[in-house]
Amino acid sequence: MSVSPQGQRALLLRVARAAMIERGLAPDVPPAAMAELQRLAEPAPPFGADIKDLRHLAWCSIDNDDSLDLDQLTLATALPDGGTRILVAVADVSALVTQGSAIDAHARVNTTSVYTPPQVFPMLPVQLSNDLTSLNPGEDRLAVVVETVVDDAGAAGASEVYRAVVRNQAKLAYPSLGAWLEDRGPLPEAARAVAGLAEHLRLQDQVAVRLMNRRHELGALEFETLEVQAQFEGDKVSGLAAAERNRAKDLIADFMIASNGTIARLLEARRFPVMRRMVRSPERWQRIVDIAETFGETLPATADAKALNTFLLRRRAADPLRFPDLSLTVIKLMGRGEYVISFPGDDAAGHFGLAVREYTHSTAPNRRYPDLITQRLVKATLAGRPVPYSRDELEELAAHCTQKEDDAEKVERLMRKAAAACLLSDRIGQDFDGIVTGAGAKGTWVRIIDPPAEGRIEQGAQGLDVGDRVRVRLTSTNPERGFIDFARVGHEPVVPQRR
Repeated sequence: MSVSPQGQRALLLRVARAAMIERGLAPDVPPAAMAELQRLAEPAPPFGADIKDLRHLAWCSIDNDDSLDLDQLTLATALPDGGTRILVAVADVSALVTQGSAIDAHARVNTTSVYTPPQVFPMLPVQLSNDLTSLNPGEDRLAVVVETVVDDAGAAGASEVYRAVVRNQAKLAYPSLGAWLEDRGPLPEAARAVAGLAEHLRLQDQVAVRLMNRRHELGALEFETLEVQAQFEGDKVSGLAAAERNRAKDLIADFMIASNGTIARLLEARRFPVMRRMVRSPERWQRIVDIAETFGETLPATADAKALNTFLLRRRAADPLRFPDLSLTVIKLMGRGEYVISFPGDDAAGHFGLAVREYTHSTAPNRRYPDLITQRLVKATLAGRPVPYSRDELEELAAHCTQKEDDAEKVERLMRKAAAACLLSDRIGQDFDGIVTGAGAKGTWVRIIDPPAEGRIEQGAQGLDVGDRVRVRLTSTNPERGFIDFARVGHEPVVPQRR
């Protein structure tokens, strides 16, 4: 099925809206929430009891080039007796989005922003997420600040959480900042304009490396997956670009993991419930063992995060070009993450992939509803108020957020395929190299390498399993349904080298 280049963006938008509605997601803000929004003409008042004034500090945001919903600012300061204090300022979204309001009810339906090629469908109205609750440069904003002391070995120690008013001094982006941190480019202009910010950024990078190394010692897994974005020329899909990992992305990831751990420990210490983010022990560990054996590596018979990470680090060093393929394979075999509620006295399980037990989602309340829930829990305990949710409500919300996140991911995956189908519509009959990313009763899927796109093997799928390398021929595309169909023309199975 072909679509005129001039109509591709409109088609993708129509498909995205229909897919969201089919999965119970709301693409539009309802009238009651829009009416409520009209009464929120200004950001929350920045001062009040127990709110610190930290506007003078060298805060900066680090996000994607096109991000407008800025959830967090970061900072690091060296301590005189060794170690570093890292600070993460999280947008105080709950100051304007009150529990039980019409805007809150809409956010509770989707529970997450949905990112599709033609349009972002934000969890909150854009007037909030991109403006009134966004930590925009040069604006005074309320925040929940998470302080964590990190020692020279990368271990988190003393911590403090409080409310403050902050001001973003520089809006930075992953590509340009990452290039500077890796000595591949100049310091971004926005950072040059802030006295002392360059030194702060170097320190943030150094402590992030220590945090990451510490987690690896504890068994955190080293993944690197391809984040693909559709590129447009006018209304035509002109390419699929894979965003590269860099030190700036790693910096933010490690700061957020540390801060989420601090928040979980705070709530646990105050005997508050914690909405934890978990990836349990891998569902298909034996398949991971088999894949490792094809590279001459031996993994234990039972799931072992440290051993798996050692294998992953070796493969990344040996073949960085193909490492994203291996990462994707292992992630698929581990199974999905989920939200669970732990209550005081519960023996909470940890996050297998991150090698941490105290973990929640708290640093992106403009984009994720679990973070907004956690922010309300944090502010309640800081103010000495009772838990703002009942046990039954929290358990229901955890299950709902898991389901809606899964629904949103399926919509986003469909839309990546729909955009790729537009791009590939004039390449029927061509052959591609790929790797099997899914195999089950519902079908067998393959991700081709160039362009990075995923489709279904309709002919010759017998005997294929996740991780197998294949040569496939493109047989048809259907952008309207997000279908990209292949026939197998070659196969390199994963065959364990039994000893």
